[in-house]
Amino acid sequence: MKNWISFPKIEGITSRQAHADFPEGSFEREMGKEGFFGPATHLYHKHPPTGWTEFSGPLQPRAFDTNSWTDWGNSPWDAKTLLQNAQCKIRFWQLDSAMDHLVRNSDGDELLFVHNGAGELYCDFGRLTYRDGDYVVLPRGTMWRLAPSEPTELMLIEATDSSYKLPDKGLVGPHAIFDPAMLDTPVMDDAFRAQQTETPWTVVVKRRNQLSRISYPFNPLDALGWKGDLVTVRINWRDIRPLMSHRYHLPPSAHTTFVADGFVVCTFCPRPIESDPGALKVPFFHNNDDYDEFIFYHRGEFFSRDNIHPGMTTFHPCGFTHGPHPKAFAKGQTHARKETDEVAVMVDARHALDVAPEADAIEWKNYVNSWKAS
Repeated sequence: MKNWISFPKIEGITSRQAHADFPEGSFEREMGKEGFFGPATHLYHKHPPTGWTEFSGPLQPRAFDTNSWTDWGNSPWDAKTLLQNAQCKIRFWQLDSAMDHLVRNSDGDELLFVHNGAGELYCDFGRLTYRDGDYVVLPRGTMWRLAPSEPTELMLIEATDSSYKLPDKGLVGPHAIFDPAMLDTPVMDDAFRAQQTETPWTVVVKRRNQLSRISYPFNPLDALGWKGDLVTVRINWRDIRPLMSHRYHLPPSAHTTFVADGFVVCTFCPRPIESDPGALKVPFFHNNDDYDEFIFYHRGEFFSRDNIHPGMTTFHPCGFTHGPHPKAFAKGQTHARKETDEVAVMVDARHALDVAPEADAIEWKNYVNSWKAS
């Protein structure tokens, strides 16, 4: 049991309710522990907490455009790494034609997010179709390959040395956000059996970031059946029903989709914007305390950012206050938009993420200046 020093108090001019009914002319900043799950204090400032004029040094918000990467191979082991630490690795990959080999990740569970494209995934458990917006969870050790029917762009998130699980949904119950019955699993149909040939196949296995090749005189995806509760699963963001409140802006943790050791994966889906006059309409200013934050922008207009388009990513390391861009904050105050159309994937990592060297070529260097006070 965590015995936090906890005695809620109020000092000076504040709102009594977080994220609503701010004192006139003030800007709220949340300072908290353990992401959005621990003790927190809300401070009310005269100026926007992101109103800096200069920001030098390695600790700063960064943005990357994955659309600028080229020269893709036909294996996930050719994917380009953007961020990583000991608990997770975030990579990007494009594939135009069917893989001619199988792969197996023995370093951890793999989560695929399909940014664009469609096709078939073949694995130990059968055949699974995929389309844009799909999440596919591949348990550690699964053999698999992709056969695109359309050019496919993916984000891959490795849960290094751990497993993906569903979040505890607490008071709202296990069927909120999405019912576990919505998780699709592969089928062993005629198409799966048709690929069980007696021709040579190779499995490329990744273990401790080193590759080994195992050759077979047949296709090792030759299972006749399976039973159990460890299996590849798929869910699309279109099947997610986000939690909403018309009177209170919910924190990103309310949109958690998967959890693993040391990080969580959240999905931001289209939803109505808060309609209560006193409620905050955009994400609140908050310190990045305890967690590094990464967001991949999949579809739509991200309502708290300017000059961000699909395929871009942002990275806000722990150690400074961040929040909506000035134009987005001003637009939120007018309640000009009644609903969001954004789709984005967020990874909140408990331990520091390192930017891979190959990400330098696709960085938007001026991103830090997009918060500058005018």
